[in-house]
Amino acid sequence: MTKAWRRHFAGLHLAALLLWAVVACAGAVWLASARLQQLHAAFETDARIVHRLLSQRVVQHDAVMSTLALLQPPSEQAPGDATAPAATLPRLPSVYPQILSVLQRPADGAWPAALQAPLAAAEAASRRSGHPEMALPDLPAGRFYLVLASTPASHALQIDLRATVPQDEWPMDMATSPVRVTLEHAGAAFVVQPGRLGGGLGWSYEFHKLLAAASQPLDVVARRQVGMAELPWLAMLGWCVLTAALWAGGVAWWRQRVARQRAEELLRLGQVARLNTLGELAAGMAHELNQPLTALLSSTQAAQRLLADEPPDLATAQTAMARAVEQARRATAVVGRLRRLVERPDLAGQAQPLAPAAAVQDVLHLLEPEMAQRGVAPTVAVAPDLPAVLAEPVALQQIVHNLLMNALQALDQVPPAERQLALRLWMPDAAHVALSVRDHGPGVPPEARAHLFEPFYTTRTGGLGLGLTLCESLAQAMGASLVLAPQPSSASERGAEFVLTLPAAPGTAPLQPTQPSHASAP
Repeated sequence: MTKAWRRHFAGLHLAALLLWAVVACAGAVWLASARLQQLHAAFETDARIVHRLLSQRVVQHDAVMSTLALLQPPSEQAPGDATAPAATLPRLPSVYPQILSVLQRPADGAWPAALQAPLAAAEAASRRSGHPEMALPDLPAGRFYLVLASTPASHALQIDLRATVPQDEWPMDMATSPVRVTLEHAGAAFVVQPGRLGGGLGWSYEFHKLLAAASQPLDVVARRQVGMAELPWLAMLGWCVLTAALWAGGVAWWRQRVARQRAEELLRLGQVARLNTLGELAAGMAHELNQPLTALLSSTQAAQRLLADEPPDLATAQTAMARAVEQARRATAVVGRLRRLVERPDLAGQAQPLAPAAAVQDVLHLLEPEMAQRGVAPTVAVAPDLPAVLAEPVALQQIVHNLLMNALQALDQVPPAERQLALRLWMPDAAHVALSVRDHGPGVPPEARAHLFEPFYTTRTGGLGLGLTLCESLAQAMGASLVLAPQPSSASERGAEFVLTLPAAPGTAPLQPTQPSHASAP
């Protein structure tokens, strides 16, 4: 049994509650983390698919530009005409919806006047880089030009970014998806998919990667915000309920286990008490029978002497009286053997160092249901630096148990609101430790105080009158003493107080006696 169970049970209960809280929170965090990782993985997958699809489209633009470079302007084209005739150029917009228009600048021609400067600059850059260059980017409107310098004619394509997006292959629902997708360049952005971005609490994911075409340095940016509402609250609540049920089951199992241990201890203590009571009863009967047997022996011996003085033939009488003496002595021997058989062993030889406060807490734990039934909340005052005592564990436990049961039975005679029970442990001197058990019951009548420890004397209806006698005998066998404290002088301090004084274990007692310090009720 755990020592000082009552004192530690609240701490154990709180520790179990904290353990449940930690397990429940850890499980909920794990579920939330798993959900966030799942959302992040889905976001990364969709973002990479978006980047691949858009990269495929812009690579098509480069392929179209390379094809146009192979087309030579016709010789009959008028000088300075920047728009190739329909017969000389493929009908690209009908094949590629993202191409809005196709411009061609012959070797001796010029770009349209409104576009001359930016397209000429892009053409010069294309000659230096060897690949198409982007010109006139208007990302908010989703438009830009792609210019490729070639000989003898250069070409420009006007691209519509919105038509570039492959709607049939898009991995997300553009209308409902929370992912925002944009194409960004030089601080401007074209919104491919609006998504849902809020400023509240949550987690943010981002994806940045340039398109796989050096000619169109557009950055694919995907953003995703996960709100608190997207966490698996139902699963987390279910986990908390499951762990709470397991915790409640564990607490119930622990309480049943403690109750079973308490019942086993009470049963063992009751068996020891019955054996000790039987020994006390047998010892009392032996004492009572020994007196008449001793008188019979004395009378028979006197009669034998008187009859021996007569001269008549009294041999038969003498033989009969001798046999009577022999039988009386035999009866005395039988009673003596019976008494030796039921006598308790030497408890002083079985004494060992014990913590008195722990022994008291053990008994209080055993009697907790009895106290709760009567509405009694005992208080315990323990002196600081209290040493160990020399006692036999079961005998000490039985003494404290009997004293507390007597106190509870006395408290049954007063109203519940007036029931008080106080225990005190202190050192009356440097070699002893005293335990006081005081109740606030009706007290011991003055005429009963002198006979309280006598065998078969009781003031309680139905009592055997052996409980206190047994306690006193057990205490004396251990080298201790048990007394009834003097009657309180004040009428308000009613009740009875029993004081058990035990020898302190050698080498553990303080040099000076200590006074008790009050502790909270167990």
